Amino acid sequence: MNILLVYPKFPYSFWSMDHLMKMYGKKYSYPPLGLLTVAAMLPSEWNKKLIDLNIGDEITLGDLEWADYVMVSAMNVQEPSCHEIFARCREAGTRVIAGGPLFTHEFSRFTTVDHFVLNEAELTLPRFLEDLAKGCAKRVYGSPELANVHETPIPLWELADLDQYAYAVVQYSRGCPYMCDFCDVTALFGRKPRTKRPEQMIAELEAFGDIDRFGMVVFADDNLMGNKKVLKSELLPALIEWRKRKKLAVTFATQITINLADDPELMDLMLQAGFQNIFIGIETPDDEGLEACKKSQNRRRDMIENVKLLHGAGFIITAGFIVGFDTDTPSIFQRQIDFIQESGIVIAGVSVLKAPPGTELYTRMKREGRLIEEFNFHESETNIIPVMDPDVLRNGYKRVLETIYSPENIFRRTQNLLRVYRSTPRTAALKITEIKLSVLARYLAIMFRIIYYLGIRGEHRGHFWKLLGWTLKHHRGVLDVALGFGVWIYDLGKIYENHMALGHYDSHVAKIAPDRSRRQPALEHV
Repeated sequence: MNILLVYPKFPYSFWSMDHLMKMYGKKYSYPPLGLLTVAAMLPSEWNKKLIDLNIGDEITLGDLEWADYVMVSAMNVQEPSCHEIFARCREAGTRVIAGGPLFTHEFSRFTTVDHFVLNEAELTLPRFLEDLAKGCAKRVYGSPELANVHETPIPLWELADLDQYAYAVVQYSRGCPYMCDFCDVTALFGRKPRTKRPEQMIAELEAFGDIDRFGMVVFADDNLMGNKKVLKSELLPALIEWRKRKKLAVTFATQITINLADDPELMDLMLQAGFQNIFIGIETPDDEGLEACKKSQNRRRDMIENVKLLHGAGFIITAGFIVGFDTDTPSIFQRQIDFIQESGIVIAGVSVLKAPPGTELYTRMKREGRLIEEFNFHESETNIIPVMDPDVLRNGYKRVLETIYSPENIFRRTQNLLRVYRSTPRTAALKITEIKLSVLARYLAIMFRIIYYLGIRGEHRGHFWKLLGWTLKHHRGVLDVALGFGVWIYDLGKIYENHMALGHYDSHVAKIAPDRSRRQPALEHV
């Protein structure tokens, strides 16, 4: 059996980090973890080939003629690419197997797909393979049960050209104890976090070979501290010991909740283990909005002080923000700008509220007749008819982006971060003689690219040199961090340029009829 594993392309957006990859000399951020995990569950005697459209791979007619099946795994934002893949397969007469979050709740929309292996593959893929071997494979396989992640295999990294990616990626846990109404994590993976054993995680990390060849290892968890007890007593001590034994330079990144700031012990263990970059869903500074969307962990706290505390400990925060809640008033746009600037969150992604299928918000919007059925899952689009006047929402969102992605404002919030950032992280420092020559060479190459593209050729080179000069004068101990944020002046500056040149942020906020009738309106480009 010949299996062609195809990973659909992500559209250009804030999160695609296209320009950042240029600095790293890489084609994409990280390889397809889910698809290669599924590959490891297929019979070992089958022939397998990976095509990742995000690194410039192309699907040839020869690939489709070779393949008995094309397997696709996708998230919602990859839907446009999926339609193109399915059309190519249909033309070539190649059968398609699809799975992943995009198809979990709305597989019936994809009429040309031959088989759907839904939910968690550890449970549904064996049933499909058994029926396939008998010649009686059904179209849809699903399961309401949740898998035992202790049985999840190590992904088949050998199928990927890992040198094309900036980061390595692993997953420690699935599920989240919180019930944010716009988030589909609990619908997909449940409220009780399931964690892998420490020895599993070490084996997965070591499967990459020289892990220091990557700029970072991303722990692709929806909430790393979903089970704090196990995290603190098992995984983090194991990672700390492993790092010391291997004398590693690579750092870790993950997604976590802001109440990490309430647990100094957990903060210290994470820093010792090598976690530096963390993503936090701030969503909104408006407490009424947080209550309405059931983001309980963000309420009744001073989130700006929490952010500064985490920055001061040695973490670098990337955060997500949302506009378009039913409770939002026109003042929310300036409040979001003020929060982002004062907090010093340099890498801030702002989205318009959307209701993914399977969420509580989706159910409510459908019940209220407020869903737009056809839309792309881009951060600047929505599938919700808003309470706020659509023109006010569109213009306010545009103003937020124009403001926070301007080079001057990126510079100012980088200053705010560096004023509190801990200059001596608690991660065990390596002596220069202990760092591999290959790692030093990579860092030097990145540094020279940054100086060339930002400091010499960059349109915003004035802000770049101003940042480095200010840091040398006031906080020279964190010059390396300032250099890294100089890259974001470049990356976010490119997004800003695109927004200003086109009059919108690559895509658009859906334009809803002014009367906001409860009919299902069509999207109109603005």
